[in-house]
Amino acid sequence: SVEPIYGLVVMGLVHPDRVKRNADARAGDVLILGKPLGVGVLSAALKKDVLGEGGYAAMIANTTKLNKPGKLLAEMDGVHALTDVTGFGLLGHLLELARGAQLEARLDMDAIPLLPGVLQLAHDGYFTGASGRNWDAYGKDVVLGESITPAQRALLTDPQTSGGLLVSCAPEAAEAVLALFAREGFGEARVIGRMEGGSARVVVNA
Repeated sequence: SVEPIYGLVVMGLVHPDRVKRNADARAGDVLILGKPLGVGVLSAALKKDVLGEGGYAAMIANTTKLNKPGKLLAEMDGVHALTDVTGFGLLGHLLELARGAQLEARLDMDAIPLLPGVLQLAHDGYFTGASGRNWDAYGKDVVLGESITPAQRALLTDPQTSGGLLVSCAPEAAEAVLALFAREGFGEARVIGRMEGGSARVVVNA
């Protein structure tokens, strides 16, 4: 590979009462995403030498922003489940939440934050092979609204490097969670959906 590849392991201690798993979402929870999607699309465009300076700067800024709110979110009442969006894309990691809690996750496509320009780049065919493989792996458990475009689907399965935190919290805690993200420099965090009773799947509405 022309790119360096390395792995890291982070170890630490946490109080048992503050452990936030990806299996404890509750029906009625709202879903909050801490960072915009599209890192994989930008990296695909970079490899094809079609990514401008602005897109490159956005990609670097997004991937180098550490998910520091995670520690504070673990200490908040009303935060039930917590994970981060990485190689399986938003849909893949949300499915883990849905399967772990045996609930249905419902997403509002228009509410999901995206990095600048990525929707057009995805429409033009700049997305990673992993995006398609992700869909092949778990698409059977996802229901897409009729108006969801192939480019939008590619972004939902887009693998993220240093992706955002995905929070499942009580509705009354959502304002405090968003305020925490904002204080920590994650002003693009958004409520993107909710958890409901039902089968372990994800439904995406336009």
